[in-house]
Amino acid sequence: MASLIGIAFKTEKRGQMITVEQAQVTQAKGVENDIFGRPGKRQVTVLSIQQWQLACNDVGKTLPWFTRRANLLVDGISFSSKDLGKQLVIDELILEITGETDPCKKMEQAYPGLEAALLPDWRGGVTCRVLNDAKIQINAPVDLA
Repeated sequence: MASLIGIAFKTEKRGQMITVEQAQVTQAKGVENDIFGRPGKRQVTVLSIQQWQLACNDVGKTLPWFTRRANLLVDGISFSSKDLGKQLVIDELILEITGETDPCKKMEQAYPGLEAALLPDWRGGVTCRVLNDAKIQINAPVDLA
C-alpha cells in the first residue's frame, strides 16, 4: 500500500522548505502556510520517492527530497501521463492531478545535472488541485484512483 512519507512548504519566495509531520490542506490555501498554495492547477505538488531516487541515481548523489521543492512525498506510486485527471487520495484529502511538475533552473542550481535527471518519465512529480479540505499526516495511506 502506498503512503505519505513527507510534507513540506515554504513561507516565502526562494525560501527554505520547511518539513512537518502533519498539515492542514485547504482549497483556499493548499498546504497550510505555503506561499504558492492559492487555488489553481498547481496548488499542491507531489513527488514519488521511487522517481526521486532514479533522478538521484542519475546525478550520482543522494539528495534530500525537499531539494525538489515539492509539497508532498509519496512512497509506492510512480506518476506518468496516464495519471492526468486522476484523483490522488491521501487519507481524507482528495487531490486532482492536473499535470506534470516541470523541473526548472532552480534544480540545476541545487545540484548540477538534477534538472535533466528530473525530465524523463514525470520524475519531477505532479501538480494538483485540492478538491476538499483535510488534515494529513506522515504515514497516511495514499491511493491513486
